[in-house]
Amino acid sequence: PPKDELQTAIELSLQESHKAQEEEREFNRALEASAEENAARMKRKRCQAQSEMCSPADWIRQDDWPVGIRNVGNTCWFSAVIQSLFHLPVFRRLVLSYHLSERILEKCKSHSDKRNIAFMQELRCLFALMVGSTRRFVDPSAAVELLRDAFRTNEAQQDVSEFSHKLLDWLEDAFQLAANDKVEDKQKNPMVQLFYGTFVTERRHEGKTLCNIEQFGQYPLQVNGFNNLDECLEGAMVEREIESLHSEHSVTSGRERWFKKLPPVLTFELSRFEFNTQLGRPEKIHKKLEFSQIIYMDRYLHKNIGQTHERRGEVKKLKEQLAALQQKLECYKNYGSGPTKYPLADMLQFVLEFSTTKPTCVSPAEDLGPASPTPASHPLSDLISKDNRLSTQRTGENSQSQSCEDSDRTPIYKPFTQCRLPVDCPPHPAPHSVTEEELHFVKTCLQRWRTEVENDINELKASIDRLTQVLEGMYADNCLCQAPYRLHAVLVHEGQASAGHYWAYIYDHANQRWMKYNDISITESSWEELERDSFGGMTNASAYCLMYIDDRLPNLITDDETGQVLHGMDSLPPVLRRYVHEDNRWFQQELSEWEAQFCQTATPQGESTASAEPPELGPVDVPQAVVEPAPQSGPADEELDQMMLTPAMQGVILAIAKARHIFDKEGPEAGLIKAFHEEYSRLYELSQEETTPPEDARLQHALVYFFQNKAPNRIIERTLLEQFTDRNLSFDERAISIMREARTKLRLIRPEDMDMDEYMQWQDDYRLFRTVFVYLLAGLEHYQYGKMREALIFLAHAYETNATLLKNGEKRGVDKSLIAVYRRKCLIVSKAALEETNVAEGTAIMDEAVIPCLHLMGRDSALSREDRDAMESIRSHWCCCLGQDSLQVKLGEFLPRVLDGSSETVVLKDPPNVHVSQAHDLCSRLAAVMESIHSTSVVSVK
Repeated sequence: PPKDELQTAIELSLQESHKAQEEEREFNRALEASAEENAARMKRKRCQAQSEMCSPADWIRQDDWPVGIRNVGNTCWFSAVIQSLFHLPVFRRLVLSYHLSERILEKCKSHSDKRNIAFMQELRCLFALMVGSTRRFVDPSAAVELLRDAFRTNEAQQDVSEFSHKLLDWLEDAFQLAANDKVEDKQKNPMVQLFYGTFVTERRHEGKTLCNIEQFGQYPLQVNGFNNLDECLEGAMVEREIESLHSEHSVTSGRERWFKKLPPVLTFELSRFEFNTQLGRPEKIHKKLEFSQIIYMDRYLHKNIGQTHERRGEVKKLKEQLAALQQKLECYKNYGSGPTKYPLADMLQFVLEFSTTKPTCVSPAEDLGPASPTPASHPLSDLISKDNRLSTQRTGENSQSQSCEDSDRTPIYKPFTQCRLPVDCPPHPAPHSVTEEELHFVKTCLQRWRTEVENDINELKASIDRLTQVLEGMYADNCLCQAPYRLHAVLVHEGQASAGHYWAYIYDHANQRWMKYNDISITESSWEELERDSFGGMTNASAYCLMYIDDRLPNLITDDETGQVLHGMDSLPPVLRRYVHEDNRWFQQELSEWEAQFCQTATPQGESTASAEPPELGPVDVPQAVVEPAPQSGPADEELDQMMLTPAMQGVILAIAKARHIFDKEGPEAGLIKAFHEEYSRLYELSQEETTPPEDARLQHALVYFFQNKAPNRIIERTLLEQFTDRNLSFDERAISIMREARTKLRLIRPEDMDMDEYMQWQDDYRLFRTVFVYLLAGLEHYQYGKMREALIFLAHAYETNATLLKNGEKRGVDKSLIAVYRRKCLIVSKAALEETNVAEGTAIMDEAVIPCLHLMGRDSALSREDRDAMESIRSHWCCCLGQDSLQVKLGEFLPRVLDGSSETVVLKDPPNVHVSQAHDLCSRLAAVMESIHSTSVVSVK
């Protein structure tokens, strides 16, 4: 198996060292630990895939749909806050355009400055990916890791509140560094201007007014005792008056708060958590609190203090009147002097109904006397027996004999008819006797009183409605509606105080719709859904943060200061644009590798390439035709082999094992440097070895390719450093520490420190080199099975692509003579196609493969003598075919194109999509196919 062969190779290489045995044991332990960790990770990934990523299509972003943020371990709070800020275009624009000069960077020596700069770099990269990534969601691990040390509590609400405040503090400090870079703008900080305002606290004491001005970022509001956001603000602005105990007269000593300056982004922090002193733990407040999409802040501004005081006085009077009216209405609704009260109008109606009921002179007890007997065991038996005894005393001997006679009978209990009233008994109580005069008098009074009560109730309700409308419109005047703020985002918490989940509702200003951002899930929502999840009182979900923006400032919701809305990559600076392009290329490579692994996993067990020809190649199915059967060791083992036992990953693991002593003695940074130099030296030595095409060392690692082509050191160092940041290295504490140290150093390489265009060009050249190798391999495999048309297409593309690489250096591509010799063999075999096959198929081979290939060869000024001879041989052979009647008509159309293609545009069929397999797979397959071709027998790849 590949794993055993690789292990043998490792053992042979370690024998050349005097520390072979010790290094071998260390390496094996590292591989075993890595295998266990990665097997567990694969299991976790497969579990996550059922809910998050079932196929590569689930990873791909659809059109311009917003990008989600992956939850990397209880980080839903991070996603909710960052999404709310990212979808505020003015904030996004500030972050993406953040820049510090070299002079400022040299002055930043403190730990906090370095941390803030590193966080801003990660935030910029995260925002750039959220703008232009082709991924459906991005990984925020790098930014989250910088924030984790900032938290000192486990309570969820405090975590989020602390994170929000700390985030603003870090952003303010980071932008202050940028502001100091500009002499004329030292006092201006974009974060302060955007998120911070000021309020005035006025306190009146013994006729004096004391004022104090303070700055605020997120304004806290209490939820308990209030029904809506305006009531919360009123409660926060005005404290109750306190009467002096040392004065004969009432002396007010209350405080009032007034907003002096409102920020463009106004954030309210709703205090939905309180500490229960009896239980000794925090509890969440689930009370319902309503808020609207537009609020007017004029009534809370210090400049409107006169109007607001006047309105508050009127409101106070109206509320007193309203309270008096509601108290009167309550007396009508709950009437009576006893503990139980009833509506007065209903009571009068009931008395009227009683008085008009038909009188009866029979006692209710007498009506119940002859009822059906009750069994002695029934709870009502004692009561009825007592009533019967009383009835017996009143009615005499006949009743007594009847009672005795009934007692001798066997009682029959009828539960559904036992308490049914006799048919002739009135359904309600009634007066025993009433005269017509009395009935008329009572009926007249009761009807008049009831009408009066109903009129009074209707008048009270109408007055209450009028006062309520006046109160609601008290601040609706145009003069107090000059500061509108529109709801931008609502951050929601679901759960209890100790645990829960966070998500955000964010308004899409461009499309005028509400969106729900729940980690990687982003869906279109509605105001009704937002109300249901945010107001509280119905479920354990409620809003804990409201973000409003000044509706008078259109630049807050445009991506350009001029008001123009920019979309996608156009809104990114050039450096970040290249960064996103690089990540998108890596993502496409990840998808290709995933599909290749999926194809291998899907190969049926026991299938062999030794006894069957490759399936017919379609425009996108080429990888399936050239992929060897997967080892039958289970999906987890196969994925582990793919990731951990590749030459590149093997080298990194071995380098970390060699650096163990330095790591244990001097720490992770020294360990990384030692491992880096070990792998660097190994790859450099490998690049100096002479190899044959089936053993091409350039396929083993990109650095071998870079060394042989004399790439700049900064390209080589960054590429190797990225190898040490691979997540699959997290198999023990030493490897994890070195991986984190490598990530830290990689983050310190700023985009402007390296020409990313040059870096990407080298990476593209290496990928193109491997693609050429795959084209060559696919062409040879088809040639092996006699499929000349497909083989020619692959070999032609391999030659042309390889020629582009060779323009920049001899080692940039594959030996062109190797491709040319098999292209020539295919052409020679193809010239007999007209004679051995039917005319239609022969002409199709000429049209799609032979003629385009001949034209490309004819335009090659460096074409070899052998290739020119092959071209002349083909042309001569086809000219001879003109003498055949069956071919003359068809060849008459193609002959001019065969003889002269100088004036014709070459149309070569596009190459199918290919997946670049692992290096040892490509080399072994090339060796097998070349042996098969030269031995004239099919050789399978083991």
